Amino acid sequence: MATAITDGVKVSVETIYQPEYSNPANEHFMFAYRVEISNLSDYPVQLMRRQWSIFDSNSSRREVEGEGVVGLQPVIAPGESHVYVSGCNLKTDMGSMQGKYLMKRLVDDAEFDVDIPEFQLIAPYKLN
Repeated sequence: MATAITDGVKVSVETIYQPEYSNPANEHFMFAYRVEISNLSDYPVQLMRRQWSIFDSNSSRREVEGEGVVGLQPVIAPGESHVYVSGCNLKTDMGSMQGKYLMKRLVDDAEFDVDIPEFQLIAPYKLN
């Protein structure tokens, strides 16, 4: 599990390879990732936007940006967490992702970036 804390917001990510949705012969490797965002601060925060950098082991890189996560802009109260699951496809059996969330502190509407730690996307057979 990869974890980072930025300005009182903790982001933890776990990944799983999905062989049932992958087709290696056609350079299609599917991964799911589970993200837990915990508010360790004293103020409620809202996740406004996300930005991802996705890397394949063939040196290709792509950027994904948009509002919220999986269609939501969750408000996370102090001491609470928001968990979601999403997915990413790669053209290779190894890669990584990292990024940032744009958060808003609801007490004063101040916006700040929260780091999403780099995490690996690796088909299990590559680890043998």
